[in-house]
Amino acid sequence: MIKNKRNGRIVSENQKACRTAFSKFKGLMFEKKINEPLIFIFEKESFVPLHMCFVFFPIDVLFLDKNKVVVDKKENFLPFTFYTSKKKAMYVIELPSNSIKKSKTNIGDNIEFKI
Repeated sequence: MIKNKRNGRIVSENQKACRTAFSKFKGLMFEKKINEPLIFIFEKESFVPLHMCFVFFPIDVLFLDKNKVVVDKKENFLPFTFYTSKKKAMYVIELPSNSIKKSKTNIGDNIEFKI
């Protein structure tokens, strides 16, 4: 479960961790929809570049620092576009479109999840 600790709202009931280079590269490419949100785990905080090549639907993305605090977010990330986080992140969560708005998640919120 992915939960916003500030407001107690559930962001997602389930998730899948992406730890390997291949799973991070593949992400949601060639999928028809998000079956479960993806959590990308990096070894250290850095600016994270993302692409939506071969992803055919919009998604929401949360960028979290080492303390799981939201440092950046990208809502309605469109297919075949690119984005790089504005702040350094250690975790990236890819969610179905409108998840950020529904959960009322903002920059500075602390996110709770177990992987």
